[in-house]
Amino acid sequence: MMPTTSSRRAAVASTAPAPAAPPAKRDRTHYLYIAVIVAVALGIAVGFIAPDFAKELKPIGTGFVSLIKMMISPIIFCTIVLGVGSVRKAAQVGKVGGLALGYFIAMSFVALAIGLVVGNIIHPGSGMHLTEAVKGVGHTQAQAAAEGPVDFLLGIIPTTFVSAFTEGQVLQTLLIALLAGFALQAMGRTGEPVLRGVEYIQKLVFRILGMIMWAAPVGAFGAMAAVIGETGMDALKALGTIMLGFYVTCFLFIVIVLGTLTKLVAKVNLFQLLKYLGREFLLIVSTSSSESALPRLIAKMEHLGVSRPVVGITVPTGYSFNLDGTMIYLTMASLFIADAMDQPMSIGQQIGLLLFMMVASKGAAGVSGSGIAVLASGLQSHKPALVDGVGLIIGIDRFMSEARAVTNFAGNAVATLLIGTWTGEVDKERVDRVLAGELPFDEKTLLDEDSDEHLDGVPEQGGEKELAKA
Repeated sequence: MMPTTSSRRAAVASTAPAPAAPPAKRDRTHYLYIAVIVAVALGIAVGFIAPDFAKELKPIGTGFVSLIKMMISPIIFCTIVLGVGSVRKAAQVGKVGGLALGYFIAMSFVALAIGLVVGNIIHPGSGMHLTEAVKGVGHTQAQAAAEGPVDFLLGIIPTTFVSAFTEGQVLQTLLIALLAGFALQAMGRTGEPVLRGVEYIQKLVFRILGMIMWAAPVGAFGAMAAVIGETGMDALKALGTIMLGFYVTCFLFIVIVLGTLTKLVAKVNLFQLLKYLGREFLLIVSTSSSESALPRLIAKMEHLGVSRPVVGITVPTGYSFNLDGTMIYLTMASLFIADAMDQPMSIGQQIGLLLFMMVASKGAAGVSGSGIAVLASGLQSHKPALVDGVGLIIGIDRFMSEARAVTNFAGNAVATLLIGTWTGEVDKERVDRVLAGELPFDEKTLLDEDSDEHLDGVPEQGGEKELAKA
């Protein structure tokens, strides 16, 4: 019996090789970050060659950071609403938040202790001489940061539902997003279309962020040229001791403390995680603000395999309460000023001052210059005679701000992974594959098209999926 045409076609189809998969699109953002490095180098050169001209470039860097900050509130809102609204049990959200706050407080004490030990060993301010020209600077900074704990707590409540987005306050956005998430959670299946709509809005916001990132080389050039033009080599040489001591202390904190926790708890090599976040660190160094990388940290930690609820709660909260680099900075800067003014503090005075600063610093997330304002206000409250010395450190604060921001960012990335591990909200197999380079991050959309699939696969208490399909 002769085979039919259809049977012959089926036979050919069964033996023919499968069509080759379309070639993967080349990651053009690789060139973007090479351009950022080149722009930073050019900015440094311009700052030294033409310092007066370089100072005029400061608005360029400020403008780029403002563009990034413009996107933070909608990204935080979408992430938290999706994370909280999709969890079936409200108690789980409270568990993640409580664990996160407890971890943040513990790490703040560790950072303060390390800063105290190093500061009392190297005495960075010895030999400095205070001049009349710098005395007024500290009082100006103290007035700018004069906010008590009651004002801080009331400041978390926005004036209106919409003002949380327009004023750019991270904690206000966090509050509104949590309320919206819990409301959608209570609505059950009725709220699923809203969740799906928020998911599409999140994709839109991240796509806009990806477009803004192409301005990073211009922003990095302007920011770096301005700081070199304003600072110059004289301040760097004169204050080199505290700068070097601070950088070394931050490095030791990241490698020893964070590295040990990451290895013991999450079974992850810290250097692999830092390599995965390498582009974010470059962005932070270029802009001196960890906020510039906050949206990308949210996207990358979700891509890594940490569940949406953990990322949505831990990252935004950590930017206000997990400021490890700022804690180290406040410690060493206080000791530096006390030594420089020949008014050394006893251990008891140091501890009392720094505990106050730990509370005062909450909410002063990675914005350049926020650390020195908290420093001035803390000295004004506990030892007013030292406020005159804040001006000594103004010249190099921008360079110390970079180390603060990098340390804060690393601390929040590690915190997200650790809390996800403790709550069982991490896909460990996916973490290994991502860090090994098998699942590259989509730099174009900053989101995974299959994000629902891999997030739904994360084990959750009660056996329920995180996000019910609409």
